[in-house]
Amino acid sequence: MKKYDLEDRLVEFAGDIILYTSTIPSDYSGQHLKGQVIRSAQVQH
Repeated sequence: MKKYDLEDRLVEFAGDIILYTSTIPSDYSGQHLKGQVIRSAQVQH
């Protein structure tokens, strides 16, 4: 396995996004921001 294996990095990135979005308040604007962050982090095919 390479030191910077892409699949491992993507899994770690996804986990980081989940952890980060869990710190955002759950009010209306927070929910909007969470959606934006999650959508921007998704891989487009």
